[in-house]
Amino acid sequence: MMSMTCQNLDFGRAKLDLVACGCSSNASIDRYSVRNYAKSVSKSCNRDYGSRRLVCCRREIARCRVFSTKTPETLLEGVAEGPTGLLKLKKDSREPISITNLFEVVADDLQTLNQNLQSIVGAENPVLMSAAEQIFGAGGKRMRPALVFLVSRATAEVIGLKELTTEHRRLAEIIEMIHTASLIHDDVLDESDMRRGKETVHQVYGTRVAVLAGDFMFAQSSWYLANLENIEVIKLISQVIKDFASGEIKQASSLFDCDVELEEYLIKSYYKTASLIAASTKGAAIFSGVDSSVSMQMYNYGKNLGLSFQVVDDILDFTQSAEQLGKPAGSDLAKGNLTAPVIFALEQSPKLREIIESEFCESGSLDEAIELVKNFGGIERAQELAKEKADLAIQNLSCLPQGSYQSALEEMVLYNLERIQ
Repeated sequence: MMSMTCQNLDFGRAKLDLVACGCSSNASIDRYSVRNYAKSVSKSCNRDYGSRRLVCCRREIARCRVFSTKTPETLLEGVAEGPTGLLKLKKDSREPISITNLFEVVADDLQTLNQNLQSIVGAENPVLMSAAEQIFGAGGKRMRPALVFLVSRATAEVIGLKELTTEHRRLAEIIEMIHTASLIHDDVLDESDMRRGKETVHQVYGTRVAVLAGDFMFAQSSWYLANLENIEVIKLISQVIKDFASGEIKQASSLFDCDVELEEYLIKSYYKTASLIAASTKGAAIFSGVDSSVSMQMYNYGKNLGLSFQVVDDILDFTQSAEQLGKPAGSDLAKGNLTAPVIFALEQSPKLREIIESEFCESGSLDEAIELVKNFGGIERAQELAKEKADLAIQNLSCLPQGSYQSALEEMVLYNLERIQ
């Protein structure tokens, strides 16, 4: 039986405070200063990355929340211990990174994957074929399978492996199926009508078909995973599916909670976003047969990149239009999901707390809350958090040989930061 205790998360409070009071510059991010800084402070591999914790974060017993978690090592690890450690934001005059060019070195791998995805989902259940077309044709960048291919090829170079294995390719397909299944279920839970500018699966086919489509893809991916016959990878990816559920439970239990802390947000972001990316990059390294220290660095790369991506996505929810987002702006805040920009702004604005706790009952209150987040430094401080995670991700690549694949992995980190320039 699980006991309930209330305690703070051991994520390095001193370091957290330094992030929270970091530079509030409005200037854009120089991707080359990020890369060069990260290389200059690159550290050796760190194998100790996980521990189980019992977390209870509400302050009143009546509102207590309990989660059994398996969190990565301090999600704030590597945060600079003073203002001098924070990178300056400069204007980047160079051409922006193109996602097409970024994935060019694995374009053939991605083309093969795209050809396989719909047949994998629809082969045994033709009823889901039309839903599969809606799912996989929704404009996704295939970032996660691209990362699998990039890490696979980069780590293959470490041991002299010239071609990818069948396991590498199957892993990429499994990762994309799991990711897509999670999006379908997320849209149902969030009652979202649009994703990437298109109607969601449940909006087109109904909730019943959407839930079954997501369940089918989770089951199908699990079957393919078992057939890989690698117990380490099976455990790794299975944990991801559990993390998705933990993240949704954690999010649902903290809606409109203005006492939510940054470390809680980071754990939830790990569960919902970074866990899958970390598992996919580590799994790719495992199938290449590299040393465990290298595969651990690939795990940390995926973790830090995933956290940075989530923070950037949460920033864009406040800074982009509905047309750019493919969904209503400020939709997370409207539903009571408090993200990094809101958490930072709440430290400075009592009015913002008042509006959120009222659950936007007054007309125009959501728009007012969005402006308060912007005016009280929430965006700038979230930018710094995203950049800190990006620094760590680039440091994690130091164990790879220099070349087109390692360079593309770096560029992926920088491409993410360019989204908030």
